[in-house]
Amino acid sequence: MTTIDWMGKTVSQAAGLHAYVPGKPIAQMLRELGLAESEIEKQVASTVKLASNENPNGPPPKAILAMQQVASEVHRYPDGDCFALKQSLAKLHGISNKQLLIGNGSNEVLELIIRAFAGSGDEVVYSQRAFIVYALATTAAGATGIAVPEIDGLGHDLVAMAEAVNAKTKVVCIANPNNPTGSLLSTEELQDFLDALPRDVVVILDEAYYEYVRFEVADSIAALRHPGLVISRTFSKAYGLAGCRVGYAVADAALLSAVNRFREPFNVNMFAQAAAIAALEDRDWVMAKVDACVAERARLEDALNKRGCLPANSFGNFVLLQDKHALELVKAMEKRGVILRPLAPYGMADMIRVSVGSKAENDKFLSALDAELLARQ
Repeated sequence: MTTIDWMGKTVSQAAGLHAYVPGKPIAQMLRELGLAESEIEKQVASTVKLASNENPNGPPPKAILAMQQVASEVHRYPDGDCFALKQSLAKLHGISNKQLLIGNGSNEVLELIIRAFAGSGDEVVYSQRAFIVYALATTAAGATGIAVPEIDGLGHDLVAMAEAVNAKTKVVCIANPNNPTGSLLSTEELQDFLDALPRDVVVILDEAYYEYVRFEVADSIAALRHPGLVISRTFSKAYGLAGCRVGYAVADAALLSAVNRFREPFNVNMFAQAAAIAALEDRDWVMAKVDACVAERARLEDALNKRGCLPANSFGNFVLLQDKHALELVKAMEKRGVILRPLAPYGMADMIRVSVGSKAENDKFLSALDAELLARQ
């Protein structure tokens, strides 16, 4: 077992762990290019970040106003139970408050569930090229991760995942749509998979990008059935609140009661709660921006297809770019003021994930890509 030594002490709990590496911030990329701080300030506005699947439209207007209104109350602790936010979500989904767990982003929700149900000697099953946090959270919990290869390298192989489940399996993780591949499973495929599992296995259905496929699949909260089903969603993508860090899970009340024991007190700050509630009230604005993003995604995929570098269509707010020199292309694009996400950490050395930005940002990306492809000739 690999261990980490610190101050003469062995930190065995850190064995096999590594830090999650997010999309590169603009200022960091400019520093890596050797620019002085004064020059960085000038370049930030003209640099396009398409590496973290962020919403280029920002948060809904009502959410901004709500955060401004609670600013004078920050000397108080936030509502540790997120009661008002739970009320809004319960009304939206037709469920009770007790069926909701609110987290510091859906990332925390995923980690809490895995930590609550899986430990030493247990196994967690997930797709090999699904959200990397599943593997990190599993290792942190002391459990063993079972990474199942995808169909054609992109989509979840539900048959193989079901076959991987055994007496040691405590949790199964599915991302739909999947990040980073953008693949989508139908409601029927998911229910067939759930029906094949033991009733005591916890299944996390990670729907961080649900709003982008709301017309493609049925609402899983109403349509899917399994005693251990946990559906997680986030305000970071469609709602434009990535900087607030707020997400939630919908599941059986007794299951979430167990998970809640692992939750830190006051894990969702006052701004996040106020912004999320207001964003739900501004849902028409949010969905109009989602529809615009889907249209831009189609335009980008058409452009990449014409350039011969589109491996498959995506159902998230991002597209895939395939290039045999992917890492070199990412570095070259950074010099042209465009930050992308290489997928080598996912074992996809020839793939790049490109977030769907605004029309202007997407135009700059395509222009820079054309310039780089031309320079290769």
